[in-house]
Amino acid sequence: MAPSLETLTQHTTHNVHLKRIQNMEGIDVVSNGVDTVPIIDSLNVNMNELDRLSDVQEFYKGKNILITGATGFLGKILMEKLLRSCPGVDNLYLLVRQKRGKDIFTRIEEIFDDPVFDRLKKEVPKFRHKLVVIPGDCEAAGLGLTLMDRQMLIEKVNIIFHSAATVKFDEHLRAALNTNVRAPLHLLRLARDMKGLDVLMHISTAYSNSHLSHVEERFYPCDADYEQLHQRIDKLTDKQIRDLLPTILDAWPNTYTFTKALAEKELRVNARGMPIGIFRPAIVISTVKEPLKCWLDNMYGPTGIAVGSVSGIVRTLQCDENVTADLVPVDSAVNCLMVAAANVSSAYKQRSPPQEPPIYNFVSSVENRITYGDFMEKNVAMVDKYPSLNAVWYLTVTLTKSLLMYKIYIFFLHLLPGAFFDVLALCIGRKPKMLKVYKKVHKFSSLLTYFCMREISFCNRNTRELWQKTSDSDKQLFPFSMKEMSWDDYFEEYLAGIRRYIFKESDDTLPRARLKWKRLYYLHQVVKTIFCFLALYALWSVLSSIC
Repeated sequence: MAPSLETLTQHTTHNVHLKRIQNMEGIDVVSNGVDTVPIIDSLNVNMNELDRLSDVQEFYKGKNILITGATGFLGKILMEKLLRSCPGVDNLYLLVRQKRGKDIFTRIEEIFDDPVFDRLKKEVPKFRHKLVVIPGDCEAAGLGLTLMDRQMLIEKVNIIFHSAATVKFDEHLRAALNTNVRAPLHLLRLARDMKGLDVLMHISTAYSNSHLSHVEERFYPCDADYEQLHQRIDKLTDKQIRDLLPTILDAWPNTYTFTKALAEKELRVNARGMPIGIFRPAIVISTVKEPLKCWLDNMYGPTGIAVGSVSGIVRTLQCDENVTADLVPVDSAVNCLMVAAANVSSAYKQRSPPQEPPIYNFVSSVENRITYGDFMEKNVAMVDKYPSLNAVWYLTVTLTKSLLMYKIYIFFLHLLPGAFFDVLALCIGRKPKMLKVYKKVHKFSSLLTYFCMREISFCNRNTRELWQKTSDSDKQLFPFSMKEMSWDDYFEEYLAGIRRYIFKESDDTLPRARLKWKRLYYLHQVVKTIFCFLALYALWSVLSSIC
């Protein structure tokens, strides 16, 4: 409890010289003994604000936190939120690997150049002293840690967020097993030795069991055994692994979902009373609010569809427009993750701790459903307001459930225009690239088709109960209820976020982009008219020859 105003006033009025007063929180403040009351009022406001930490903020107060995957999409938002909204956090230990010839410190410094950290720099300018960067590699044995760093983590860390993963759907099985299964198991062994561990939160995916039509917040069978599978593939060549992959994956559609399910199973088997929670977000997209509206740094999933569509490259997709697009903003997901960590830690300290790790499905479909048709419609509605200078054609996307129709559309809407532009590029002495681009687009689309054509329902009872038990102050600080979110408001800025953070186009370029977009619209109408005329002429010629 902070000293009262009366006590502080009596103390300071006896001395007209500058002196330091230490409150009960150990914070030094200064009084000059002359203008006492305004200074003390200000001090009491600050002290009371410090005293009124929310329940979640109290949980993180004085804690040392290890984050893997801090350089990733979700990891950046998690790191930013912890540093900005939890003033009592002691240190963040960031496991970072050297990449593309850049050492770990260069990588971290480059990360903080991202505008997503601008608010943090303004509100908490001295945040860097809380960061401890540790060299490591989730693909390596023992996470690539030195003995000295391992011992330091054992001595210091209280909370672990395991966010590192390979999210490529078509990742080679060997690499996917190392990163998505072996790494969390090594982290679990490290956590067992930690003297002050409160909780380990493993970030999985809501689609770890996407072969099922209904997914609850519980563990599901996975017949594979990591050790046996690891020993088996170690003896095989890459070609042999590819040939055996359908048999190994069984009901799972790709190596990503399979290895995520296997990791959950292995953690469950090896947890044995450890304070562990499993967090399963659905399709993570750009921020809804914090620290910037609609910030993102990747083109995964529906974002890739949106980027391809507004640039005029993607014109058709094999997709059922009535299938649920289970989208969740990354800042909402991080807020839920942080609140869940506090709840899991508390649950394991009870007299009757959980028998197995609790699971939180973080999805939007239960309380705030949106379909892929809605997703496309909302983007089309805003594209005239936020067009891109990178656009090569006007936005026209045809969704179809039929594989036959999809292939026909690909031929007429992708391959023919692509070949035309490549021939044109050769004629003017430039390197042709459109058909190569479409090869990548079709590969990307084929990986998404499974999820765009399947309706999966989710149960998120644990997540909804977590929201209900969260205090009002924490609901303000860490909002994560998808029921409270407005998709209309969100998509007002979604394409603006793509312009700013993917295309790197400032808002100053909007007038030029809109002018170009208008020209592309008229060009599109001209081409459609010519195509219809030629089609009718061809039909008339055929009918005339028959008659």
